Amino acid sequence: MYEPNVIQQAVARLNRRKEIRANRRFALERKLYAENPRLRELDLALRGTMADLAQLATGGKPVEPGGPELTAIREKNQALQTKRTALLKELGVDPAELEDTPACPICGDTGWTGAEMCACLRQLCAEEQMKSLTALLGLTEEQSFDKLRLDVYSDLPWQGEERSPRENMRRVVAVCEGYARQFPDYPLKNLLLSGGTGLGKTFLSGCVAREVSDRGYSVVYDTAINLFAAFETRKFTRDAGEERQARDDTRRYLGCDLLILDDLGSEFTTPLAQSTLYEVVNSRLQADRHTIISTNLSREQIAERYTPQLTSRLSGMYRMLVFYGDDLRLRPKM
Repeated sequence: MYEPNVIQQAVARLNRRKEIRANRRFALERKLYAENPRLRELDLALRGTMADLAQLATGGKPVEPGGPELTAIREKNQALQTKRTALLKELGVDPAELEDTPACPICGDTGWTGAEMCACLRQLCAEEQMKSLTALLGLTEEQSFDKLRLDVYSDLPWQGEERSPRENMRRVVAVCEGYARQFPDYPLKNLLLSGGTGLGKTFLSGCVAREVSDRGYSVVYDTAINLFAAFETRKFTRDAGEERQARDDTRRYLGCDLLILDDLGSEFTTPLAQSTLYEVVNSRLQADRHTIISTNLSREQIAERYTPQLTSRLSGMYRMLVFYGDDLRLRPKM
């Protein structure tokens, strides 16, 4: 399920669309009435037949389905509709343009079918979520698996490694692409992207975020520093507004379908940061929710920096994907 603020924004867009259609229909109706008073007369007469039906139904007497009173009202209504359709045809107006027909026949533009979110609202939610991810990750149209280039990585041997950077990235990308396109059913639930700066960790995270979001799942991306700050604010602030925002943020981190936590290791390693990270990792594992963590730290550096309990969970429950090679940001522009 999407975050509440994403759903609110999507519902607002859905309502704006309904309002725009209603305003367009009203403006056309006013214009046609002004130019063709006969159309207004027909519409008023049609409304009168509906009022007659309501009065007949609430008159206290049993209404026979084929009775003369009901039949007379229906015949009058049908005759008026025939005249109205003919007049609109003369004016070159499609009658549907004046009808209050919902854009989505499945949900009637409510966004919901019972307790289930309709596909029309789900599409708007995906668009709103992508706006947020685009702002945070700097996503562009080029940031997708289909447009990812492996030729920017060296195909020469790399010291201490069995594979060249390009062959290594081919394997890394295959895992990330399978993870995103089969989400949430891919065999691996949690990924740990490890390696130096400028090797494509954030780019790949963006590719995963785009794909998973497009498939209708809630995705939250943030840096480790921001995550720790939210938990710290929630615990220590005395400002009601700040506390409310911090609580909303921490719920997002813990409750989303996919959390992408970037730049782990850039934060100050305090006891609060240690306990916060353990809470996030452990809570999401227990809830069977998916997480991707990227870091410049190696496995050994993670073990030195964090508690044994946290290290054990990262080692045992996360698949580590190691990035190596030359910093792509230092390559000359082609």
